[in-house]
Amino acid sequence: MQINTKETKKKVVKLHIQDGCTISRLAAEYGVCTATISNLIRSYREKCQTNDAAKSELELMQEVLRLRQELEESKKENEFIKKAAAFFAKEIG
Repeated sequence: MQINTKETKKKVVKLHIQDGCTISRLAAEYGVCTATISNLIRSYREKCQTNDAAKSELELMQEVLRLRQELEESKKENEFIKKAAAFFAKEIG
């Protein structure tokens, strides 16, 4: 799979920024070197410096990633609390 269309480039950037995919994983998936992916991401970030729409889109992607990470952390904490509650229920009962 090559990165030669505008849509594919945008998808790769989104996978990295919003979904947290590593550059090396994206490079392997698309069959390109890591420098190519890095250049795409750098170019997009530079575009965000002068383009308000792109900057807004970048901020939304970053917020989605932050919220996903926060949700994952909350799920882990919730699971820990459930296990602790079950443990103490056995101890008391």
